Amino acid sequence: MKLALLALVAFAALAQHPEAVAQGQKLFVRNCSACHGDTAKGGRGPDLTTGDWKHGGAEADLVRNIVKGIPGTQMPAIPMPEQDAKSIAAFLLSLSAADERVDGNDSRGRTLFEANCRSCHMFGGQGGILGPDLSDIRAKLKPTALSKRIAEEIEFTTAGRTKGILKGEDTFTLQLLDEQSHWHLLNKRDLPTPLRKSTAPHSKLSTTDRLDVVAFLFKTKPAYDASLPWKPAADFNVTAQRLRNTAAEPQNWLTYWGDLRGTHYSGLKQITPANAPTLKSTWTHQLGGNTVETTPLVVDGLMFVTGPLNNAAALDARTGRPIWKYTRRLPQIASHCTVMTNRGMAVLGDRLYMATLDTRLVALDAKSGNVIWDIEVDDYKKGFSITHAPLVVGDKIIVGVTAAYCALTGSVDAYDAATGKRLWRFHSTPRPGDPLRKTWNPEKSADYGGAPTWMTGTYDADTDTVFWMTGNPGPDYDGKVRLGDNLYSNCVLAIDPKTGRLKWWFQFTPHDVHDWDATETPVLIDGVVNGQKRKLLVTAQRNAFHYVLDRTTGEFLTGRAYAKQTWASGLDAKGRPIVLPNTTPTPEGNYVCPDAAGTANWGSPSYDPVTNYLLVSVRETCATYTSVTKEPVPGEGFTGGGVEVDPKIGAPGFVRALEATTGIVKWNFPMQIGSSTTGVVATAGGVAFASSNDGNLIALDSKTGKYLWHYYTGANIVASPMSYAVAGKQYVAIASQSAIFVFALP
Repeated sequence: MKLALLALVAFAALAQHPEAVAQGQKLFVRNCSACHGDTAKGGRGPDLTTGDWKHGGAEADLVRNIVKGIPGTQMPAIPMPEQDAKSIAAFLLSLSAADERVDGNDSRGRTLFEANCRSCHMFGGQGGILGPDLSDIRAKLKPTALSKRIAEEIEFTTAGRTKGILKGEDTFTLQLLDEQSHWHLLNKRDLPTPLRKSTAPHSKLSTTDRLDVVAFLFKTKPAYDASLPWKPAADFNVTAQRLRNTAAEPQNWLTYWGDLRGTHYSGLKQITPANAPTLKSTWTHQLGGNTVETTPLVVDGLMFVTGPLNNAAALDARTGRPIWKYTRRLPQIASHCTVMTNRGMAVLGDRLYMATLDTRLVALDAKSGNVIWDIEVDDYKKGFSITHAPLVVGDKIIVGVTAAYCALTGSVDAYDAATGKRLWRFHSTPRPGDPLRKTWNPEKSADYGGAPTWMTGTYDADTDTVFWMTGNPGPDYDGKVRLGDNLYSNCVLAIDPKTGRLKWWFQFTPHDVHDWDATETPVLIDGVVNGQKRKLLVTAQRNAFHYVLDRTTGEFLTGRAYAKQTWASGLDAKGRPIVLPNTTPTPEGNYVCPDAAGTANWGSPSYDPVTNYLLVSVRETCATYTSVTKEPVPGEGFTGGGVEVDPKIGAPGFVRALEATTGIVKWNFPMQIGSSTTGVVATAGGVAFASSNDGNLIALDSKTGKYLWHYYTGANIVASPMSYAVAGKQYVAIASQSAIFVFALP
């Protein structure tokens, strides 16, 4: 084969459109030459003629990088029509595309790769992590550039007694990966001797051998082989047993909620009401983008975070220095159907699991960020997406599908953690044949009835039950086209993780017409209700009511309003709201409290077992709800009305302590602006950390709500704090706008 695959395709396309190349050269000189030079050979910016594309070399990658910029670099967004960006990409691809030749035998190259390269490089989810993952090398390097890289020597760094590949360095720290693929995160000032450099042959392959390996890498589409065994790394293995017993290692934060039960509680005690006022900022890490909503995971000194556009990073949890970064090249997402964010990851063994806006589930190697497998959960082109962190239950990864505002329906899936194979799916609106489909009138309205699964569920090992919450029915405000209770919208679903079978359900807001998603955390505790000790599920819902259920049977035990509301006189003996008249949206509008964002939402509450308090971020608002009838078109907006928030009342906010088993308010801390997207973490030291929409991280006395300390981050917060420890030192972390902020005692 005379031309490598990438060069052949690129050159053939360019030959048909020489005018695009000429136009692209003019546009490049006009828009890009100040940094990259008129000939693209570089200047302040890098040389763009080498074929060494660090951020992707396909046309789509180049167009994205031109129009949107590259976060974390000096490459800015250059606003221009997409066709102009494509012309510039055509020019860049033309610079050396015609000269790319590789005379290699890909079959022989596969054998050589397995024998000489696999131990250090991944391809198709298998291999070592000492060198870069080569699965996507075709999009980053041209064949001749890759062949040259193979021939170069590799540089080792010796720091103290540690020798390895230098993966990162700044003035004070360095990150080494040794030959056994163990990470060493070092402070340079602690090293007894200066750094020493040495080189060794990268490979002993001949020129012919290199051409064959290049041919293999360019001609072979990487595919994950599910039949290969998965053996987690000896120095990084988060087992299912560790996840079930997170209380035994409070220094770590191993799940999105801190534990499988959703308590969002830290057992760390170093920070107390006495010393909390002395907390200081320790480090900040910029993730890029905006509205970062991640709750970090921490495993033995490594922190794992996600950004709003499905980028991810591993950080040194002591310093914030990046260990690795993962950037996903997202296609065009139906942003009107979802929220453009990512809230976090799950961990099992030595793998991280991230669900994406383009409705994929991705398994990453936790020590390198390399992709192990990447499978489709649903078709993003229809309007589906996923914004929450997956949940690990045994050897399964549980994830829900968001299908919010676009005449679609949600679901909850289980996947095999080793292979990515789907094991079961539960639909959040009843399918044909389900007797509960009659709760939709007409029944066909269930086919476009919403019930998205916005947030991560919880798991009870005692009863082997997954609890997953569902959102509002669709259309949001026009209930006339979907009469009935509209199950399983606004429910908690108790699901058997082995089979996906529904054990029981409880609906918080039947026939919701106010967009009060029931996606708030189902917190699992044991407690006494009416003199009887029971296994409980407690939740402070968006509709302003607090509920206590028996988590074994789904029986409603007690509930009450915990915030201002005007739509129901209370809950009946079975927990069904007693709806007041004139609270349904109309074309003219009806005034109701709370507004559609609700009194609580996806911000994490925290259960403090010492006080039996559920600490909740609360906002109290009112709004005029209007309705409009329209035909559903899957993939297009389908809200059926709108909401106008009362500006006179505004959105006063609180951190509110509820007695978990009754919902009785025990203390109240007021905030200037309320938010249902910020959260709380209580700690064993008696300090609760709350976040505010106006950008403050706040420390309160867990027992009394007394103010202790705050820090202004300088940007809105739409995330929940968490706490962890490294080497005996306790830290508190919060995401704010585009960054992670971390604090500790002096």
